[in-house]
Amino acid sequence: MGWSDHRGERRGYHHGNLREALIRAALDLIGQKGPAGFTFADAARAAGVSSAAPYRHYRDRDALLGDVAKRGFELFAERLERAWSEGGPDPMAAFESLGRAYLAFARDEASYYSAMFEAGVSLDAEPGLREAADRAFASLRRAAESVVAQLPAGRRPPALMMSLHIWAMAHGIASLFARADAGRRPLPMTPEELLEAGLLVYLRGLGV
Repeated sequence: MGWSDHRGERRGYHHGNLREALIRAALDLIGQKGPAGFTFADAARAAGVSSAAPYRHYRDRDALLGDVAKRGFELFAERLERAWSEGGPDPMAAFESLGRAYLAFARDEASYYSAMFEAGVSLDAEPGLREAADRAFASLRRAAESVVAQLPAGRRPPALMMSLHIWAMAHGIASLFARADAGRRPLPMTPEELLEAGLLVYLRGLGV
């Protein structure tokens, strides 16, 4: 379920929901204008509160974006872990499922994805942001370790290197072709098919 499924709910501030209202407002503005296209005051206005109200929770706009990114990474990690499903029914099938989940998240949660990877927010900007990002990457690294383990001991590439290569491939396809925006380029195949083909070529090159 995307955040936008709740767009019809009232955003006005009352005790206890200001933070949620600001996060939803930021997601809406990111979807409209990109992560650099709005101010802190714009987020307050979109949330239906005064320009001073956001300072109850955030020191500035970057702190708000950092919180959005943290929540995005938490949701991203959950999606990837669910797709990996402890490597079942077999590591290769689970690896492909993880790749599809990566692309689906970029498409279905485009505003979160943009806050996570395009806002330029430091991973140390907000408490818990780096940990959330590391948890998401850990799913990919565990998948790479399981695939690498199928190779003979003397022919196993470093799992970290492999996970970074696969991450770069999935991220590139997601950014160029799988995003829910008007700027994506048309393809004669789905982004999922493109990633599957790229993974096949890469893994065969490693002897998997």
